[in-house]
Amino acid sequence: MSKTIDFLGESAPIQQLKHLALQVAQTDVTVLITGETGSGKEVLSRFIHGHSRRSHKNFIPVNCGAIPTGILESELFGHEKGAFTGAIQSRKGYFESANQGTIFLDEIGEMPLETQVKLLRVIETGEFQRVGSSETIHTDARLVAATNKNLQQAVAAKSFREDLYFRLHSVELHLPPLRERGKDILILAEHFIRHLERKHTISFEGFTNDAVEMLLRYNWPGNVRELKNLLESLLILEKGKQITSETLDRHLVQRSRDKGLVHDPEKSEKNELNLIYNSLIRLHQEINEVKQLLQQKENSHEEPSKKPLLLPPPLPEQRERLASTEDTLEPINKGTEILPLEAVEKQAIAEALEAYDGNKRQTAKTLGINERTLYRKIRKYRLDRED
Repeated sequence: MSKTIDFLGESAPIQQLKHLALQVAQTDVTVLITGETGSGKEVLSRFIHGHSRRSHKNFIPVNCGAIPTGILESELFGHEKGAFTGAIQSRKGYFESANQGTIFLDEIGEMPLETQVKLLRVIETGEFQRVGSSETIHTDARLVAATNKNLQQAVAAKSFREDLYFRLHSVELHLPPLRERGKDILILAEHFIRHLERKHTISFEGFTNDAVEMLLRYNWPGNVRELKNLLESLLILEKGKQITSETLDRHLVQRSRDKGLVHDPEKSEKNELNLIYNSLIRLHQEINEVKQLLQQKENSHEEPSKKPLLLPPPLPEQRERLASTEDTLEPINKGTEILPLEAVEKQAIAEALEAYDGNKRQTAKTLGINERTLYRKIRKYRLDRED
């Protein structure tokens, strides 16, 4: 049996998704959950089950991609003694075990075509036969399926049955990736940390502000699963010490290497340039206004009381918006002189350093990059100030 659980998140996409999930939970309609790997599809399916009239019955999760093709049918529908080599006794399948409860078929796009035919019959009639038997068995299992594949493309490629696709598509709930969930990153991080502190009996000293910003800017290709695994590594390997941006950056780079991901310097450089370019464009109007104000003061022989901040720190919502648009550029008015990205980057860094009187931490924070990256770019553009 499955206890009622919550689906964490306060972002607008998740609030809307939870509202829809609660609506379908009150029915027996088949649900298809789509979303990237690690985004929490099984957690959402448990949320639906936990808020349904079947919550006091079994919740049976099945990973269709992890079960060898030759035995998937037997696992789902059961088998009789002697049905095949090794079948030394009769066995119930998952659909029998999930009777009056919920069966969750994850990675349903990996299911072989011959098994899809039998699944379609179960969905339509609630009937199936064990492998090696002619007896028809009835089940009242509610089906929730999930996939990270585009099933429409799979149908076009003849690797997924069209009739099954439409039968599964009664209600589709799309789970957005973690990078599009904004503040949910911190909500989930706090939840995982509390759990991991109890699990490993480690007291965690928290994150520095720049490390928190790095968590918000990171792309999270592995979604919620990657966040949880990273936090567990940080707590154990750093022995609960406070996590700085430098420490977090080191762990993120190491995890990428461990996964066999190839670091692409050109792509990373492009993302950094685009982020800074976006920041500069968005703040261009404010910069001009400040410069005009300074010019007016110079003309009136007034001394400014303090050095103006030409690149003020963006608000939290601005940082979130910037983080979600790293690879896009704002439109530029016709006739505007277009500088190379590197020239724009150099200008932005130079003005920020000047505005903050050489304070590199504040400069990095304003530009949305970590201090290690800033030091590298200062050396690259020879922007070191002479004392």
